[in-house]
Amino acid sequence: MKKRVITYGTFDMFHIGHLRLLRRLADMGDELIVGVSTDEFSREKNKTVFIPFEHRAEIVESIKFVDRVIPEYSWEQKIADIEKFDVDIFAMGDDWRGTFDYLKPYCEVVYLERTKNISTSELKRNLESALSMEKKDFTNALKILETLNREFE
Repeated sequence: MKKRVITYGTFDMFHIGHLRLLRRLADMGDELIVGVSTDEFSREKNKTVFIPFEHRAEIVESIKFVDRVIPEYSWEQKIADIEKFDVDIFAMGDDWRGTFDYLKPYCEVVYLERTKNISTSELKRNLESALSMEKKDFTNALKILETLNREFE
């Protein structure tokens, strides 16, 4: 009998932290199911997404250790998903510690440590900061990068 693991996330601006988390989750069982938040649900969670749901789902689905991708359209669907897919382990990053303990009667609930020094929120803050930079500062930064690039060629 297969041991199934399920997780959920927005997976906007996919980064190494996402990849490492999914790899660790896949190692916990025989089948990994990933719920990707729809654009509508992301808005409900007050999250701004840069990449549309269909693209985020396709990116996650293309990862070799992800077996199935499902849309996450509400907070309430988790129990139904656990029962529908006969899930053994529900897992999330430890920034959610305690939030999903109500699922313990249905399956094992695990919170995994996040990858240090990387998060989508931090990437978005850095991008917003870069985009709000004055033109002269941005031009100077590009010149510095061009100089560094020439030095490494």
